[in-house]
Amino acid sequence: MASQPEEFDVIVVGGGPGGSTAASLTAKAGAKVLLLERETFPRYQIGESLLPSTVHGICNLLGVGDEIAAAGFMKKQGGTFKWGTSPEPWTFAFAVSPRMAGPTSHAYQVERRRFDQILLENTRRLGVDVRENCAVTEVIADDERVRGVRFTQGGESRTAHARFLVDASGNKGSLHGSVGGQREYSPFFRNLALFGYFEGGKRLPAPNSGNILCVAFDAGWFWYIPLSDSLTSVGAVVRREMAHKVQGDQERALHDLIAECPLIAEYLSDATRVTEGDYGQVRVRKDYSYCNTSFWRPGMCLVGDAACFIDPVFSSGVHLATYSALLAARSINSVLAGAVNEERAFTEFEQRYRREYAVFHDFLVSFYDLHVDENSYFWQARKVTRSSAPDMQSFIELVGGVASGEDALAGSTDLIRRQSANTAELGAAVNAISPGGSGFLGRSSLVADAMFEGSQIQAGVLFGEDAPQEPPLFEGGLATAGNGLMWTEPKN
Repeated sequence: MASQPEEFDVIVVGGGPGGSTAASLTAKAGAKVLLLERETFPRYQIGESLLPSTVHGICNLLGVGDEIAAAGFMKKQGGTFKWGTSPEPWTFAFAVSPRMAGPTSHAYQVERRRFDQILLENTRRLGVDVRENCAVTEVIADDERVRGVRFTQGGESRTAHARFLVDASGNKGSLHGSVGGQREYSPFFRNLALFGYFEGGKRLPAPNSGNILCVAFDAGWFWYIPLSDSLTSVGAVVRREMAHKVQGDQERALHDLIAECPLIAEYLSDATRVTEGDYGQVRVRKDYSYCNTSFWRPGMCLVGDAACFIDPVFSSGVHLATYSALLAARSINSVLAGAVNEERAFTEFEQRYRREYAVFHDFLVSFYDLHVDENSYFWQARKVTRSSAPDMQSFIELVGGVASGEDALAGSTDLIRRQSANTAELGAAVNAISPGGSGFLGRSSLVADAMFEGSQIQAGVLFGEDAPQEPPLFEGGLATAGNGLMWTEPKN
């Protein structure tokens, strides 16, 4: 005899950062939430380099900021690149931006099995019904809207109904087609990634020893991510026309690609590849740059890799996953509370999500031009974000995940301190990138007034509903409520 359908306000499919964020933020608003995860945590996942927007924005909203800070993850002050026409590596520091200065001027390199477990356990603490080893087999829908899912649990088929379904099942999930539209693959980012893990690799000099190192070479580029004092994630992103380089023996292919990139070969000269456990396999990922033509339909939305993914060069994957989950949670919370109708709420969700995707996509198209110097990349970042800040600051706010101006992503817990950023830290950041002040940063006015949005960072945490209202991102659009968890009509 078939079991009776279970009833929820929200069903989330997938327990990664996007799913955990969506489930947690809807539960915090009072929704009855079911989260279905097909695997058993902790489990392996790629995407280990985080942005400040996730660490200090989303994680604080979730209530795990202190736990993440205490987890012992490698601190990331910025990024180091051997890219473009510059013969020497160049470094950027998050602290250059007033929106990320002080205690929020860093992110972390994380082992995803540990990071994702922290987020999922927090979801449980917030009252979400989390069920692992449960695979969704079908989306239940009619002509009007999505109504729920069928899934397997303990070998039995079960049914759950809800007002809203959030697909956070990742790039390999099969539910995304239920919103309509199709997954369109990028004609530009037609790359393959081949990656593994090494013990004993070298580190950049302090204070940048925790930075991600990205190095371009003839066939593509390498990431070099320090996960601990000894463990390093190393991956080669290879252009499609160079696909023959990753065919056959993957161990040999990775070894040969490392040999083609002198700087990475130097950093791994005394290292050995991990050959056991979660990190013991050389893996390949291909066809990973795509975007769905639809992000939602009545009763259902897509977040994270279920909706889109661009390229790993600026570590935007977890940022887009958690940011889109925040947008989805705001929309769901607003509709369930009767504050905004579904069409208006999810139009705001999709507009903001697509804008964030487009900013990274358009910038990365220009970033793959290796015939210019870093100054041109900084200028392009300002152009695609339409920022009034100096070029370098615009670049750092884009790659730090705070270019949208979203208060919730900037993550300061001290509004007053944020409004007067520490100029000594800015000076140190300038010197880190352009020693002696002779380069681009030495010629720019970095100590400028923060953008209007930057002056309101985390005001909701300090003042609650009495916080100054963040302006709409689009003409005629919605504003964010003071608690950061709902939409509201903008005040006149």
